[in-house]
Amino acid sequence: MESTSISTKGFNDLPIVLSFNLEDTPPGSIRHYWLRLASDGMGNPMLVPLMVARGLDDGPVLGLTAAIHGDELNGISVIQRLFADLDVETLRGTVVAIPVVNIPGFNRQQRFYADGSDLNHLMPGKENGNASQVYAYRLVNRFLKFTDYLLDLHTASRGRINSYYVRADMSIEVTRRLALLQHPQLIVHNPPNDGTFRGTADALDIPAITLEVGNPGVYQKKMIRSGLVGVHNVLSYLKMTDDETLEPKESTIICKKSYWLYTQTGGLLQVHVELLDRLEKGQLIASLRNVFGELIKQYYAPEKGVVIGKSTSPVNQSGGRILHLGIE
Repeated sequence: MESTSISTKGFNDLPIVLSFNLEDTPPGSIRHYWLRLASDGMGNPMLVPLMVARGLDDGPVLGLTAAIHGDELNGISVIQRLFADLDVETLRGTVVAIPVVNIPGFNRQQRFYADGSDLNHLMPGKENGNASQVYAYRLVNRFLKFTDYLLDLHTASRGRINSYYVRADMSIEVTRRLALLQHPQLIVHNPPNDGTFRGTADALDIPAITLEVGNPGVYQKKMIRSGLVGVHNVLSYLKMTDDETLEPKESTIICKKSYWLYTQTGGLLQVHVELLDRLEKGQLIASLRNVFGELIKQYYAPEKGVVIGKSTSPVNQSGGRILHLGIE
């Protein structure tokens, strides 16, 4: 009779830690841990995967995070492939990563935390707050504050697609440099807003950028490769590795600001422009029809700009997103 048991040796045997501690990982080694952030309704621990690569020599601690929104998968693969590439014999400093931050959202393949909150809009959380606030607070105090730099990997949300772009405060030289090293298609100058993980890092004097690595719910090989090159460039820039910094094949579009355009009424939406299209003021960008196929409204570009992201779902309620417009 065929056995139905599943071997978990080496996976469930990983040590559980309450906080990232550099000294837990010997120099010249890679270790995996479970970071305990909370407990579920049965009292079982909610464990976050923690990956640590510590070089033989001292140096900066570079933090990487992915899937703060549970359906943002490309960043997970970027982190996995990075750790497969790292040579701790020559690495100076430490790379510490959480490939899946939002465990409840990841398990449900949804963007939000279990209580419906967006973790990236309630940082740094609250020690005695609700479920999502406590989770966010512990993420900050058990992981983020022990890093020297942060790369936070995201994607578009469901029903939308993104170019490969970076949000960074371009008025600060170090974050400007971190952004340019990603070789993104676009960079949006965006001082960190309150409530974001990047904003909390900034408040802790930790240089941080947000990488928008493509689309949700899928692995995109090209986007993952781009993200991996960007992280390796950062390691070289921080002198953590001796790798050469790769030069971009195409110039990066830099936007001084960006914003979303929204519908005023519901209906079936068709967006007529593509990612990275440069738009002129007054150019037709989308049409909205009712369920009978009758044209309700057409939308036009309010000013000259470039398409950073756009809606792909035809079903659009009042206040639905049309596209993300960047202003060069």
